[in-house]
Amino acid sequence: MGEKIRLDKLLSNMGKGSRNEMRDALKFGQVKVNGCVVKSGKLKVDVVTDEVLFQGQKVTYQKHIYLMMNKPQGVISATEDHHHKTVIDLLQEDVNFYNVFPVGRLDMDTEGLLLLTDDGELAHNLLSPKKHVPKLYFAKIDAKVTDLDVQKFKEGITIDDGYQCKPAELHILSSNESESEIELVIYEGKFHQVKRMFEAVEKKVTFLKRMKMGTLKLDENLPKGAYRELTQEELEGLVSGKGE
Repeated sequence: MGEKIRLDKLLSNMGKGSRNEMRDALKFGQVKVNGCVVKSGKLKVDVVTDEVLFQGQKVTYQKHIYLMMNKPQGVISATEDHHHKTVIDLLQEDVNFYNVFPVGRLDMDTEGLLLLTDDGELAHNLLSPKKHVPKLYFAKIDAKVTDLDVQKFKEGITIDDGYQCKPAELHILSSNESESEIELVIYEGKFHQVKRMFEAVEKKVTFLKRMKMGTLKLDENLPKGAYRELTQEELEGLVSGKGE
């Protein structure tokens, strides 16, 4: 036995149309429950055990949706904006009816892993400072990153507004006088935090990409601007917080 939900609500929530459109579909016999034509949207169906067909196609109920996007540069992490394209604008009709939102923000010129969902509870848990969810970034820096910088990040960088960031793990991948490549793990998400941390040691981030959030790793096979649903394993990892 599962959750019971009104038939018209189930159909509209699964993107089959508005409540009014579902009323017409029901009236014209386009909906069957367990093999029988049903004409009332008020009927409560069990989302686990009842079989619902809409125009001959099986309707599977999904309470929430969880999407991994490889965010490209040039779009903002918001649900709407009057001046710029948003990550929501990249979604197709098949998922947009879920009213998803980005979990946290990536700057307009930052790319990489972005989680989109309509599950407010999971989003809150991932973003709560008390949870200390790690976020891994790859970055290019316009100067030589040194072991002294690694130590400063480990102790907690103080950024321009006087806030002392939590200890962060800075790993140097390559470093010379003109450019360095690094990986950085932070446990919070202040506005422009990675850029401001490097500005505090008089260096500039020229490229930034988020690779991981908690247990969720960016699928490198996902083209920029593309997205896919999380696998069950990925979702369970995020919910349980294991393996961070």
